Amino acid sequence: MTAPLTFAPEVRAALDAGKPVVALESTIITHGMPYPQNLETARAVEAEVRAAGATPATIAIMGGHIHIGLTDEELERLAQAEDVMKLSRADLAVCLAANGTGATTVAATMICAALAGIPVFATGGIGGVHRGAEESFDISADLVELGLTPVTVVAAGAKAILDLPKTLEVLETNGVPVIAFGQDEFPAFWSRNSGLKAPLRADTAAQIAEAHLMRAQLGLSGGQLVANPIPPEAEIAREEIVPVIETALAEAAAQGIAAKAVTPFLLQRIFELTEGRSLASNIALVLNNARLASRIAAEICVRR
Repeated sequence: MTAPLTFAPEVRAALDAGKPVVALESTIITHGMPYPQNLETARAVEAEVRAAGATPATIAIMGGHIHIGLTDEELERLAQAEDVMKLSRADLAVCLAANGTGATTVAATMICAALAGIPVFATGGIGGVHRGAEESFDISADLVELGLTPVTVVAAGAKAILDLPKTLEVLETNGVPVIAFGQDEFPAFWSRNSGLKAPLRADTAAQIAEAHLMRAQLGLSGGQLVANPIPPEAEIAREEIVPVIETALAEAAAQGIAAKAVTPFLLQRIFELTEGRSLASNIALVLNNARLASRIAAEICVRR
C-alpha cells in the first residue's frame, strides 16, 4: 500500500523536473491566526518561496488525503474551516482514516514532506520542552520527529515561551544537529538572541545543503534544525519580551491551562500584551525562514 498523497499540479511538476520545493505547515493557518489574516499570511509565505526560486507545498489533510501543496481555492477553504484537527505523529493516521480535515504541526509536516520526497521545510518556530516539564512531562513531539525523519527544518529557533536550555538538551539526546545561521547564539523566536550558544553554525545555504546530503550518505536517521534569527528590524528584544512571557505564563498557571491549550493561550496573551507586535514579528520571521529554506532547497537540487 502507498500513502494517500495528492499533489498540487505545480508541486508535482517541480518534483518531476528536479526543481526545489519547500514544504510549509498548515497549523499556522488554522490555529495561529484569525481569518482573513491567516489566508493573507499563507499566501504571502507561498509568494516568498516562489520569489526565491522554489515551489511552495503547503501540507494539510483533507478528505482522507495528504495534500502536498494546496490550490488557492483549497487554501481559502482551509483558512475558513472550523473544527480542524491539529495533527502530530500520534493522530495523523486517525484523521486520514476518518476522512477528517487536519492541519499539520512541525512533526506531521516532516512526516508528510518525507513521504513526498521534499527535503526542506520552513516554519516559524518548533515546539519543545515546556516550562515545568520535569513535573508535567510536556515535551513536543517535534523534538522526537527531528531525530527520526530526514527533513531539514528552517525555524527561528524554538518558541520563546518554552524552556530553551532543556529543549536544546533533548535535541542533543535525539541526535539532532542544531545549526544557527549566521551567528553563534541560538535565536529565541521573537528575539535574535537567547543567551544560549548554538551547538553548530553555518553561514551559507550551501553548507546546510551539504550537511543534509552527507547525513543521507552516512545513513543517519533524522533531520536538521536550522535556527534562523529573525531579521533585526522585526525583532522584539529579549529584555522586552521575557517579562511579557513571564506574565503570560503566570496567567496560564493561575487559570489551570494545560496540555495542547497552553501554546495558543500564551501566544494570544503575548499578542495582547505587546499590542500586536508579536504577531507582526511572527509573520516577518516566517517569511525570512521561507527565503532561507528556498535557498537550501535549491542547493540540495544542484548537488543531487
